[in-house]
Amino acid sequence: MTSTSTSTSTSTSTSASASATRVHDVIGIGIGPFNLGLACLTDPLDDLDAVFLDAADGFAWHHGMMLDDATIQVPFLADLVTMADPTSPFSFLAWLKETGRLYPFFIREDFHPLRSEYDAYCRWAADRLDTLRWGRRVVAVEHDTAQDVFTVHADTAAGPETYRARHVVVGVGTEPSVPAALRDLAGPVVHSADYLPHRDALRSAGSVAVVGSGQSAAEVYRDLLEGIRDGGYRLDWITRSPRFFPMEDTKLTLEMTSPEYTDHFHALPEAVRDRLGREQRSLYKGISADLVSAIHDALYRISARGPVPTTLRTETSVTAATWDADRGAYRLTLRHEQLGETYEHEVERLVLATGYTPRPPRFLDPVEHLVARDSRGRFAVARDHHVDTLGGRIWVQNAEEHTHGLTAPDLGMGAWRNASIIRSVTGREAYGLEARVAFQEFGLPASVRAERAGVPA
Repeated sequence: MTSTSTSTSTSTSTSASASATRVHDVIGIGIGPFNLGLACLTDPLDDLDAVFLDAADGFAWHHGMMLDDATIQVPFLADLVTMADPTSPFSFLAWLKETGRLYPFFIREDFHPLRSEYDAYCRWAADRLDTLRWGRRVVAVEHDTAQDVFTVHADTAAGPETYRARHVVVGVGTEPSVPAALRDLAGPVVHSADYLPHRDALRSAGSVAVVGSGQSAAEVYRDLLEGIRDGGYRLDWITRSPRFFPMEDTKLTLEMTSPEYTDHFHALPEAVRDRLGREQRSLYKGISADLVSAIHDALYRISARGPVPTTLRTETSVTAATWDADRGAYRLTLRHEQLGETYEHEVERLVLATGYTPRPPRFLDPVEHLVARDSRGRFAVARDHHVDTLGGRIWVQNAEEHTHGLTAPDLGMGAWRNASIIRSVTGREAYGLEARVAFQEFGLPASVRAERAGVPA
């Protein structure tokens, strides 16, 4: 069923007409890494008819942060398919072999691929699939109660198209998040998602401030730091975190990205899950320890030639910001949280490395009456990742951090989640699903649970 054809990026009136009458088993909306992985895993299944729609012209992953030396934060086994099917022709190793990079990757002895490699690998996988439909902006999903199918309406350059399916998998990803104090700013403010296209302009300014605390902030700061002598600019790194947290990736902590911890987390009360979500951010939103060390090494190396025109400010929040067009500068109001003191700071350019938030799928508005919500209006995502009240017809990818915890954005659990969705849709286990992988017990011992449930020993 795989194909190297690229004709799927356009459509004819014949294919549009066929799509309107054909009932697929699954329609995936959005083609990021998670839905792309689902497309790869559904491709060899003869009993599952799937199609995937995306508004973009082709696959692109974090191109605004495609720095030459940036790596992904998980090992190569966390590709699109391997953790569900190590024999899949869509694996990262298969891409390395086909492109002649397998032995160089082996000799490199680093399990973490370059970010540019991962992007190229995903584009390679996308080119081998004939189930992807690019240039389709989904505008509405409706439910036909008479036939019990979903109708998906998409706009294209050639006109509207309609698709029908029994199941919908929403994987529209995230969008840049900006704190209220920095929202709707005038002037040349840049979110880290768009960093690379603006890097030269940033380096030509007299001063730059990076706001944020995670991996993206660290990568932008280090990249700008390397040009600080030649560029002649002042560079500030401002974060409200009490320190530059390294991402904790010790082995027993990594067991929290497991099916059984997800079971435990999902079963907790909503308030407890929300509290844990705040407490656990450093486990997956911190900075890689290697990058923290590399930044300090760079500061030390540059300082050998004299004072470095840079500051690193922790425990510091930006409470207000204004753009002075006459001066060509931002005036920031900063608050030191420990001291409770505020002060003013002027800088010519701002980079907001303030993270991402789930993109709201407005196209689900026509079926809102079928969507389960929690007390805060978020998706009430079931353990098997469906969000509908019909019992397993609308699914979400990476929109369930508040219900599933660490595994929601984790690339390593993407294949497991997709195998779970496939099992629920088909009613069979097309790919093996591990129920227990950790040495730890995250809740009450099994014997205690059985005793309290009245189950005989």
